Amino acid sequence: MDKDVLSVIENGSKNFSKGQRRIAKYITENYDKAAFMTAGKLGKTVGVSESTVVRFAAELGYDGYPGMRKALQEMIRNRLTSVQRIEVAKELIDDTNVLKAVLAADMEKLQKTIDDIDRQSFDAAVDAIINGKHIYIVGMRSSTALSSFMGYYLNLLRDNVFLLHDTAVSEVYEQILRIGEGDVFIGMSYPRYSSRTIKAMRFAKDAGATTIGLTDGKSSPLVELSDIKLFAKSDMVSFLDSLVAPLSLVNALIVSIGLRSKDALSDTFKRLETVWTANEVYENTEN
Repeated sequence: MDKDVLSVIENGSKNFSKGQRRIAKYITENYDKAAFMTAGKLGKTVGVSESTVVRFAAELGYDGYPGMRKALQEMIRNRLTSVQRIEVAKELIDDTNVLKAVLAADMEKLQKTIDDIDRQSFDAAVDAIINGKHIYIVGMRSSTALSSFMGYYLNLLRDNVFLLHDTAVSEVYEQILRIGEGDVFIGMSYPRYSSRTIKAMRFAKDAGATTIGLTDGKSSPLVELSDIKLFAKSDMVSFLDSLVAPLSLVNALIVSIGLRSKDALSDTFKRLETVWTANEVYENTEN
């Protein structure tokens, strides 16, 4: 469906039964909570049967209740404030075993990423990074950790890698002023999407650079600006975003690029080991 759930509900409201109107009212007013409820819990909350909730979703045109709930979750991902996220987390996470709940959720996102990743797009990204004249990497807000990690290792693997810094509105554009054809721009953004990352990627694409977008799914605003799209699942955990799957995807890119340039990689790390030893970069743990 092209329209979001609230629009679909509004368009079909004239034909709702009494029970369906109660469901519709609750979802419209509490979509942040409803998006993570089971059909049974939603029915209990509004005072109707679980089967009524399931039929409601089907009559709206969704593939059962799971289809409607997924559509709700997609709709709200970039709408929720940090305060709303905390409230949702209270419903989702068992606070008696937060450790287990968070780790289990991260494992699920990793598995979904494995199941959904497009191998051709992944290989195309590796080729583009290896062959690009200059590589520009940007990740802002929570994605800063991802971009810094990628920038650190790519700098060890090849020349002309630039990690963009964002301390002023104009600074990013100054750093990519000369970007053009033959260059590669890697943009990373996950809900809530950074408007500066999106604008910088648009600038790079308009300049003729190959754009690679690392994001969470097809509804991301990075998709339309990316020549190569790589998706890794990222869902909210309370007030923060889980970046376990995106970081694993970055790991895979770095390892693949390294394996494609074995001799250069070995030479680089031989030189680095000499420098690290001479300058006592790492603590000597030998007895």
